[in-house]
Amino acid sequence: MKGQQAGYSKGGNFIEFGDFGMQALGRGRITDRQIEACRVAINRYFKRRGKVWIRIFPDKPVSKKPAETRMGKGKGGTDHWVAVVRPGRVLFEVGNVTKTEAQNALRRAAAKIALKTRFVERLERV
Repeated sequence: MKGQQAGYSKGGNFIEFGDFGMQALGRGRITDRQIEACRVAINRYFKRRGKVWIRIFPDKPVSKKPAETRMGKGKGGTDHWVAVVRPGRVLFEVGNVTKTEAQNALRRAAAKIALKTRFVERLERV
């Protein structure tokens, strides 16, 4: 089942762990490989400084049938896993770094995914 991507994010809209984050402005699917590419890009920029939290998890299987296969004979096997992302969802959080370092690292990570994102800072709650 493909499910639906309508509406806005129900949870995960605020920064909970770090100081800065990357928030999704669009909706779509992010694959497990894209999440890993973002993680590697952030960690390579920080060079063992700072801390990174990944706030999404690819828990939805996407099936695919082999090429040039006849119709019928059931559904194809699992090809890859995706995380369904709706607008407002915080994708990554970083901490223990300066604002400019966080902006540069998250900008590099945003280039790895096909969604519009924005840089957000932690809100002080009373």
